[in-house]
Amino acid sequence: MKLPAPAKRVAGTTPTKAQLRARLDALHAARPREAVTFRLEDVLFGPQLAFVRDAAMFADACCSRQAGKSTGIAAWLLDGPLADGAPPSLYLTRTRKAAKRIIWQPMIDLNRTHDLGYVPNASDLVMKRGDVPLVYVGGVDTKDEIDKWRGTPWGRVAIDEAQALPEHVRDLVENALMPSLMRHRGKIRLIGTPAPVPTGYFYGVTQSPRWSHHAWTMWENPYLPDPQATLNEVLATRGMEITHPSVQREWFGRWVLDRDALVVQFDAALNTFDVLPDCRAPWEYVFGIDLGFDDADAIAVLAFNADDPNVYLVEESVVAKQSISALTDAVAAFVDVYKPQAIVWDTGGLGKKVADEVTTRTGIPLKAAEKVRKFEFIALMNDALRTGRLKVRADSQFAADAMLVEWDRDKSTNDRPVISDRYHSDILDGVLYAIRESYHWTHVAPTPAAKHGTPEWFREEADRMREDARQQARAEHDPDAWMGDP
Repeated sequence: MKLPAPAKRVAGTTPTKAQLRARLDALHAARPREAVTFRLEDVLFGPQLAFVRDAAMFADACCSRQAGKSTGIAAWLLDGPLADGAPPSLYLTRTRKAAKRIIWQPMIDLNRTHDLGYVPNASDLVMKRGDVPLVYVGGVDTKDEIDKWRGTPWGRVAIDEAQALPEHVRDLVENALMPSLMRHRGKIRLIGTPAPVPTGYFYGVTQSPRWSHHAWTMWENPYLPDPQATLNEVLATRGMEITHPSVQREWFGRWVLDRDALVVQFDAALNTFDVLPDCRAPWEYVFGIDLGFDDADAIAVLAFNADDPNVYLVEESVVAKQSISALTDAVAAFVDVYKPQAIVWDTGGLGKKVADEVTTRTGIPLKAAEKVRKFEFIALMNDALRTGRLKVRADSQFAADAMLVEWDRDKSTNDRPVISDRYHSDILDGVLYAIRESYHWTHVAPTPAAKHGTPEWFREEADRMREDARQQARAEHDPDAWMGDP
């Protein structure tokens, strides 16, 4: 096949970005390829194949770790667009970074091994054939990400690590993606491992009669050598029984309550509120601000009052990929409304430069977050949660994230806990920064008045009468005493 002629060049000029991309796409399009023969039956093992071959439009797989979920999905998504005129495929998980780590390399390997003819674009996370993008990979860590995937007539959609996605995954699946399947009668697959608490959208899907259900474990993955021997070693090292909730979840893919796996000890019955109490003293506020570089920027506003023993998360903002100017404007607006007593800020990286800009605009000096003491502040926050002294809105991001942030038991030791990277909460760090600056813990409850006619009441009356007599005698001997003079 004859290559297209390059665009005519003028001496001393540099090709534009559009010209460079057109040349690259033309080179790929001009390369002759044989018809692709790709059989999922030759690539996937039993439960993987049954899952992706399921005729149901909506199916889920709730599996153990290392069960081969992601590899099976990678093959299914690459297979979809191979037929002429077939619609594109979409892979989503909690963040773009996580998506690249989980699925991108398996796709590259399958494409190379089976000569599928895709051209990977690592910067856009898109697999093309010729100049046509056919397999998309992305993240949906915030609600703002949902609209990116709305409207395209997808053929195959996979949502991985679904147990670690916030509640807006419901909007993503039911309002953004389901309507997009109509043109090609496409399919959606939800994949995940049981979360520490049997709740959330993925749990609901796995229990719904309207979805087709699949489940398998690492014991059925023929590429894993002797999982039982590995499990025996892990149990002996960790001093645990096989019945422990984390073992049942991670190794056997079973839904069991495992609150000890959660970093945040949140209880919706104890830690939620609707409106602030009516207090005589003025409300005071502190901000905790966590900057996101790969993640989102988060602002947490905590309220406390001299007449109340609790602290309240009254406002939160989580925004991804905003500019320094936009963040500064947002913080300035929060300051205008709340007049905070203190702002605690993540000054790592570019944070110091942004903090200086905010201080210049608001006149409020910012305190640097003590990130090395993070686990101390987690303990402080959890104590406030267990005693009911930290309150949040039931529909808050904090409440949703509290059910998702886990300890990494494989990497944690007795003296060095590690938080799992399966789900990252931006607002959690904001709350941690702010809670130690709120003074709800200084509140002293007033002594309740004694009931009339009781011995305590008579003692209080006698004390009051003696104090009145002393004050009257003092006034008679010192006429100025009533004015408050010494």
